[in-house]
Amino acid sequence: MKNKHILVVEDEAITRAKLVGYFQHEGYQVSEAQNKDQLDAIMAQHPIDLVMLDINLPGEDGLVITRKLRAQSNVGIILVTGRTDTIDKIVGLEMGADDYVTKPFELRELLVRVKNLLWRVSLAKNEVVNQEQVDDDAFYFGPWRFDIPRRKLSNDGNVVKLTKAEYEILVAFIAHPGRVLSRDRLLNLIDHRVDDPNDRTIDVLIRRLRSKIELDPKDPQYFVTVHGEGYLFAAELS
Repeated sequence: MKNKHILVVEDEAITRAKLVGYFQHEGYQVSEAQNKDQLDAIMAQHPIDLVMLDINLPGEDGLVITRKLRAQSNVGIILVTGRTDTIDKIVGLEMGADDYVTKPFELRELLVRVKNLLWRVSLAKNEVVNQEQVDDDAFYFGPWRFDIPRRKLSNDGNVVKLTKAEYEILVAFIAHPGRVLSRDRLLNLIDHRVDDPNDRTIDVLIRRLRSKIELDPKDPQYFVTVHGEGYLFAAELS
């Protein structure tokens, strides 16, 4: 995945520089544009795998650009915006965007989303992914290997099956190591997949993850309870 080409389209110089620098550091080829004209020029010259597109651009906004991009290609599209209006999110996804993040965003969480989307784009193109590329997309903690794009958790080659809700929560913890995540925040990730979600749902899912992953579920080393606040993923990632 690391040789993929990402195009960052953002008119705010500081945000654009931060995104470009971060993903270059992660090993991706990155181009940048401030508006639709620059985007068109770059895409005419280079094969782009993923476009990170700000909605609030001068001239044609990101929603209009998304519709035109999707009509022309299957390039991955992640919308980035400072708006919190859910209408923008719905319209953007309806126009063909693959994902959506709202400023301020965590770069590590965005990286997880980018990896996941690039994997899906690769599968859509029927690309052959070798083992080295697969390794690039895996996170390791203790004896565990978590391949996010393939939704595969394994220990010494032995695969442990995760439900969709368990998978989503583990992704959230991987994206925020060493940080306390409240039950409400975790709930937002899975409430569309379970019936009558509540705080109890999160506690049950954490217990399930502990039973599958922890050496001693009664003395968890990875999924630590922070009383009155939520849960902390205390594993050292590589």
